[in-house]
Amino acid sequence: MLVVALVLLIFVTLLGLASIRGSSAQQKMTSNFYDRQIAFQTTEAALRVAAEFLQNHPSDPSIRDCSSTGGNVCQANPFDDLNLSADSLKTVPRQQFTASDMASGQPQYVIENMGTFADPERNPRSILTANSLQQDSSLGGGGFDQNTQSNNFYRITARSGDPSALNGRSMVVLQVVIRQ
Repeated sequence: MLVVALVLLIFVTLLGLASIRGSSAQQKMTSNFYDRQIAFQTTEAALRVAAEFLQNHPSDPSIRDCSSTGGNVCQANPFDDLNLSADSLKTVPRQQFTASDMASGQPQYVIENMGTFADPERNPRSILTANSLQQDSSLGGGGFDQNTQSNNFYRITARSGDPSALNGRSMVVLQVVIRQ
């Protein structure tokens, strides 16, 4: 009888340890999810601040020229670009958005001028290329049409904070393309 009680006691102890381990893992996952949500919201705020900056200062010299006429080759993620100037990397000013104490820091953004392209909404037969405005020759376009409506396109890339200051916290990077 004593042996059966000891076996049951060991079984209940192992079951309790397993449930504590599971609860601890769930708590860590919830904490990481919460941290990522805070980082995501901070990054979205940086996108809004950058879009407002672009609206008010479309020819600011800190906007990177990634158009075919600018001669710059810009990477998909400008934060990985070794040629990114300190002037182009902007930290969101605290008077426009202050990250909460729960965030890992102030978000950052980069605005890039991708060039002038045919507006695909106004010109459904046009295609976007990295070099110029073109019309899809398979649909009878045959080259750049001077009457094509075009717009400047800008790419905004934002991140939730400076990676050197994150200390293992979540980092979110978001991009949007804006037509002006």
